[in-house]
Amino acid sequence: MGNYFQEEFECMSPEKIKELQNEKFLRQIKHVYENVPYYRKKMVDKGVNLSDIKSLDDIKKLPFLSKADLKSAYPQGLLAVPLKDCVRIHSTSGTTGKRVVSFYTQADIDMWNDCCARALAAAGGTKDDVCHIAYGYGLFTGGAGLDGGSHKLGCLTVPASSGNTERQIMFIMDLQATILCCTPSYAAYLGEAMKEMGYAPEDIPLKIGIFGAEAWSEEMRRDIEKTLGIKAYDIYGLTEISGPGVAFECSEQKGMHINEDHFYAEIINPDTGEVLPEGEYGELVFSSLDKQAFPLLRYRTRDICRLTREKCSCGRTHIRMEKPKGRSDDMLIIRGVNVFPSQIETVLLNNGYAANYQIIVDRVNNTDTLDVKVEMTPDMFTDNVGEIDERRKTLSDGIKTMLGIKAKVSLVAPKTIARSEGKAVRVIDKRKI
Repeated sequence: MGNYFQEEFECMSPEKIKELQNEKFLRQIKHVYENVPYYRKKMVDKGVNLSDIKSLDDIKKLPFLSKADLKSAYPQGLLAVPLKDCVRIHSTSGTTGKRVVSFYTQADIDMWNDCCARALAAAGGTKDDVCHIAYGYGLFTGGAGLDGGSHKLGCLTVPASSGNTERQIMFIMDLQATILCCTPSYAAYLGEAMKEMGYAPEDIPLKIGIFGAEAWSEEMRRDIEKTLGIKAYDIYGLTEISGPGVAFECSEQKGMHINEDHFYAEIINPDTGEVLPEGEYGELVFSSLDKQAFPLLRYRTRDICRLTREKCSCGRTHIRMEKPKGRSDDMLIIRGVNVFPSQIETVLLNNGYAANYQIIVDRVNNTDTLDVKVEMTPDMFTDNVGEIDERRKTLSDGIKTMLGIKAKVSLVAPKTIARSEGKAVRVIDKRKI
């Protein structure tokens, strides 16, 4: 059994969950149809009327929403309440074109905070903990989401935000922080910096890590756990739906429980849009059941994963999503082969490298090239050319086995790949495609 923040909802019977979802969905579709002309037009264009939607089973009749729709409707085209009823916005970290802007009423914020409090409790957090939040604050949802959840749970909250690693470490040590919330790449960087400062895992007061906002492998999880002396938990969310806390890991760590009383999940074939049965891999699609200001229905996340309702020993009954194995839009097609960055990361970590690497894809003479730049750890670093060549060959062979295609591997000195205090930039695709 695990810690709960709202046990009556987190452990609700599957029958009751379905009943609650059905009730909320019918209320939500009416709210959207009447207040969001953009989505109503999409329904009409698809030949769907409000009267056609009689239960949650009819959700498959509704049109999908994508990031392109959100950019097209920017800034307020998907807003479902008067602007005066909104109390906050958040925005995605996109680097080109219009950013996605999500609106929140106070009720939306309260619901989101509850979800993040559930995530912290599921990892073992209580009001006796000191929660150090090194996610970015501001328009990014990471800092605000975990901050709200930490307050709801009653933790002493340290709103450190991102950056200034020396100060982060000072507060962690001086305030005896027990929970760390940040991106996994920054957790790895903090661990590396603390090790260089002479801290052994047993010297570090942290016990729990809540890491999300970017893809990370099981190998990276073990590496962070070993360096910081913690148990690392995954958290999932997206700005368009609310932020972190849409789903989270419990003590069993066999997938992330989706907060089904607030979000309805589907898995679809990314090419055809067909809804797939439980247990099959496909693209994750979410519908907001409670969101008032920005209530997206059938939003395509582009994350590739699968769902399971297998009984969980933690006692929670909400469906679990497997850690996404990649994104349908981040997936690289190189020489006709589907490549996910996480596959390359797995090879590197299995061979003892830290998660500091870059994948550079280009096209030369009409042929795709794949270069992987890998940072050696300090104990690996050597000027012995033969030893470096042997290491490079081992990695190259491992990547060929994993992907089925060859990659040019470059081993570089420690700390020569730029560190990120937000989301790590892993892939540089120079192809004009």
